[in-house]
Amino acid sequence: MTSHPISHDGPPSGAGIAPITSVVFDLDGVLVNSFAVMREAFTLAYAEVVGHGEPPFEEYNRHLGRYFPDIMRIMGLPLEMEGPFVRESYRLAHLVEMFDGVPELLSELRHRGLRLAVATGKSGPRARSLLNTLGIDGQFDVILGSDEVARPKPAPDIVLKAMEVMGSDPDRTVMVGDAVTDLASARGAGITAVAAMWGETDEKTLLAAEPDVILHKPSELLSLTVP
Repeated sequence: MTSHPISHDGPPSGAGIAPITSVVFDLDGVLVNSFAVMREAFTLAYAEVVGHGEPPFEEYNRHLGRYFPDIMRIMGLPLEMEGPFVRESYRLAHLVEMFDGVPELLSELRHRGLRLAVATGKSGPRARSLLNTLGIDGQFDVILGSDEVARPKPAPDIVLKAMEVMGSDPDRTVMVGDAVTDLASARGAGITAVAAMWGETDEKTLLAAEPDVILHKPSELLSLTVP
């Protein structure tokens, strides 16, 4: 894996970096702003299954990037919450929006000939449905969910599978994520771990994980490619 400088105050320096040819994106918090929808879906699922008390969404939010059933196990919540959570997520999907600059970024990356993938904590069908609703599913060579690999993030399986489909060179592939689990998955797969700082990520926690590259807005990713 190529070593990359870290940028805290602007786009990363391109000095000494081999231009990337493949990008693996996390979905929530990187391509789409789905936090309000997830909060509502989680709140409704909690009320339906648990039925009392304040839904611990802030704790749930700290585990984003993981597969939903894994989060329920970590939090000690009923796995039965998955059904209503998924149901409400589908019902509210039309409220999810892309972050500013994401459509333009994807179009430009494709124009430059890069191969693109999504590797998400969501299930594959739900991720593909959401990206289809947003009209950007066609920008990706492969869209993978956590239910489609043996071990979800932070294991590297989902990134390795995406790279296999794309025929990616590890030295010229990056994973862009907003959670520590994304960075761990990238490192386990032997590729560059890129932190996306434009969502509602816990900046202190993400920076403590020492990402290889830090991006403050989607367009900064273009600095790692050949025009």
